[in-house]
Amino acid sequence: MEFISSADIRELSNPGVVSRQLLNPENSSSERVTITEVHLEVGASQPRHTHDASEQIWYATKGTGKLLLADDKTMEFKAGDVVRFADKDVHGLLNDGDTEFVYVSVTAPPINFGYAYKDKK
Repeated sequence: MEFISSADIRELSNPGVVSRQLLNPENSSSERVTITEVHLEVGASQPRHTHDASEQIWYATKGTGKLLLADDKTMEFKAGDVVRFADKDVHGLLNDGDTEFVYVSVTAPPINFGYAYKDKK
């Protein structure tokens, strides 16, 4: 068994975005998944990007936003929805709603996301 205390949950941030690293290579010996809780302020976004060798599943828990997909396509993403991105799928998110947007992300195999954020706590 592995227990992760709240004190061991690191927060990474960019302007308008906070990513709580619930389970990652820095606080867990798991070699299968990374789990993050991501908070986006109104108007904030995560730009389109890909992961070469990991898939991601996002579960929206609060708010309404737009998935930013390949070829400049978008799709509504709201609390209760789940989306899966295969390796190399283009994905991002814009919070175009009127409240904070929150989702939980499961990434397999795990990724240490520190490279993508300016501030690390």
